[in-house]
Amino acid sequence: MADQRRQSTPRPAGPPPDAARLQEIALAHLARFAATEAGLRRVLQRRVDRWARAAEQEGQPDCTSRAATAKAQAAEVARQMVAQGAVDDGAFAESRARRLLRSGRSQRAALAHLRAKGVEAETALAALPAGEEVELDAALAFCRRRRIGPFAREAADGADLKALGALARAGFARAVAQRALAMPPDEAEARLLAARQA
Repeated sequence: MADQRRQSTPRPAGPPPDAARLQEIALAHLARFAATEAGLRRVLQRRVDRWARAAEQEGQPDCTSRAATAKAQAAEVARQMVAQGAVDDGAFAESRARRLLRSGRSQRAALAHLRAKGVEAETALAALPAGEEVELDAALAFCRRRRIGPFAREAADGADLKALGALARAGFARAVAQRALAMPPDEAEARLLAARQA
């Protein structure tokens, strides 16, 4: 019983996280996850928000202005991480784009993902490899994952139309989708293997 009471007692909020504490939090996060400047800033600001909620429940004075100051420090810590080279939006975008395309995401879906992660539009576009052949490889990876087109186990009535619809919803252009669906299984498998080794 005493152990349960100890665990349920909330820890005191204490003072708002200062720049040094925010830098520790940033380094701990970056040790585990790749991040963009915007993503790191969101992580740090969520930590400040957590402190503000706890401090408000405790009845600490002036929580709002102290939280605003801490959030400004969080943004500055994120900028410092970029300046020190610990955060690189371009490298993040290239790595993530490569992984997304290999897993079967269309270039359009990969671009949307990168933008949602806080990568600037120009950086995200520069990170995406151009060309219909790259998009075809991604469409084939999508087909393999969904077991459609050249990777379907057995042909069913209307399967091509459903597969075309699935590829369209995933962001692939009709011409690319049709090429992927029409490709012979051996050629599709060899193409995916070559794309993974590139």
